[in-house]
Amino acid sequence: MSRNAKINTLLLLVVAALAVLPLLLGLGDHKEEPFTGADAEAETAITELQPDYEPWFSPLYEPPSGEIESALFALQAALGAGVLAYYFGLRKGRRQGEARAAAQATPDGTTAPSGAPAESPAKSATAMSVKPAAAPPGDE
Repeated sequence: MSRNAKINTLLLLVVAALAVLPLLLGLGDHKEEPFTGADAEAETAITELQPDYEPWFSPLYEPPSGEIESALFALQAALGAGVLAYYFGLRKGRRQGEARAAAQATPDGTTAPSGAPAESPAKSATAMSVKPAAAPPGDE
């Protein structure tokens, strides 16, 4: 197993442990909604510290239930992942295209026609040094 494969396996195990350990250890069992987001936790802390606090802004859209809120959050995460995947795929494609173009470049700096392999420097030098045979006199 290569070093990168070992590191990737270790990282995967750490991520799995971070996801499973809170469930196994029963963290949040004492709460009504054990795994709420940071926004709900912050709202609870603020109302405990200052009960008369008035928020500066109100949400533009308040989902009717927690399930819809979770679905919208998952949709947002999927769209973000799609944009990132598109960006990284585009970069890789451009890099591969540049590598192909560099591989097809001929020694004189021009590019070989698409689908035609680039000539090696030795072959092109040989082709230039060979002179065509002279036509016999009288065939002009």
